[in-house]
Amino acid sequence: EVRLVESGGGLVQAGGSLRLSCAASSGFTFDDYAIGWFRQTPGKEREGVSCIVPKDGRQYYADSVKGRFTISSDNAKNTVYLQMNSLKPEDTAVYYCAAVLICGSKHPFGSWGQGTQVTVSS
Repeated sequence: EVRLVESGGGLVQAGGSLRLSCAASSGFTFDDYAIGWFRQTPGKEREGVSCIVPKDGRQYYADSVKGRFTISSDNAKNTVYLQMNSLKPEDTAVYYCAAVLICGSKHPFGSWGQGTQVTVSS
């Protein structure tokens, strides 16, 4: 079973930075998947934020985070990171990572994890 665990969220002031981590369980091979970061606020649908194809490094970003967020992967550690800079209050959400077949998909392999809360104060 694909199991990914998110961490690194917290409370930060607007303009600040956070780095989220998405760690995969042992036996999981990044090469077979794309890894996406998603976020969700109460009452809204989960939205894609960024995605990376670890096998070749291709990266994708939602327009709302382009130029502020950077996704990266450490394949040796089976970990994907999301560096979030210049955070805005509207970035406040629970952030999830998931293995997907292709970037753009909102259907993860396995179930959604617990997520990590990011709160940006104004």
